[in-house]
Amino acid sequence: MLNTYNLTFALYGVAFIVSAVTLAGSKKAQRIFSYVFLAAGFVVNTTYIVQRWMEAGRAPFSNTFESLVLFSWTIALVQIAMYKKIKLPLLDTAAMLMVVLALAYSTFFDSEIQPLVPALKSNWLTFHVSTCFLGYGGFALSFVAAILYVVGSREKKRFSDEILASLDEVNSKTVAFGFQFLTIGILTGAVWANSAWGTYWSWDPKEVWSLITWIIYACFLHGRYMQGWGPRVRAWIAIIGFAAVLFTYFGVNFLLSGLHSYA
Repeated sequence: MLNTYNLTFALYGVAFIVSAVTLAGSKKAQRIFSYVFLAAGFVVNTTYIVQRWMEAGRAPFSNTFESLVLFSWTIALVQIAMYKKIKLPLLDTAAMLMVVLALAYSTFFDSEIQPLVPALKSNWLTFHVSTCFLGYGGFALSFVAAILYVVGSREKKRFSDEILASLDEVNSKTVAFGFQFLTIGILTGAVWANSAWGTYWSWDPKEVWSLITWIIYACFLHGRYMQGWGPRVRAWIAIIGFAAVLFTYFGVNFLLSGLHSYA
């Protein structure tokens, strides 16, 4: 499995490097090559997850190392799905960098397969964690698009109206994608909590911050489709939303105690 993990890292790294080189020439062929390596990395990443699943006899989503491998997988998945919508090479490169960084961060954690703690021994683990991280993958790409929109709106000479419009579209579509899966993740988590602890909601820190994150992105979508908020406002909301995602993911685990402290 280690070889598969390292190969995933290498392929994602090459995808990022090729994409970064594309920034100098912005050639279509180079962009295609970067996505070929990204897709290859995604396939090998998938293979690694399946191998670990088979060896562990459970979904490999139970600790920080495994969740970071899953996080890199979901970001890559969303980026590949948005290939035709992305019109700015810098967005390609920045998104690929996030994939590499997520996987790189996993190297700081123990990769040994550990037995599940009793609270995680449930079939709900697969549904709850996978849907939450699909949401996180969408929000990661929306964050990159939002950052570039904020910067680009101040650099009109380098960012055309068409590019800014495409960044806003990517931001909106990935938030909508992520919001759906985060909603499902919260609901499956509630059902799981009820079966494990006899209550759907216990105001655990992870639950609270998941709800805060959900509300932020709900405001984004409400403002986008009901209030007509401008793209710059939406970009800032997406940035704030991803900050909440990161705190929900890392901050709660490392700074606060609760029912999710083992994650």
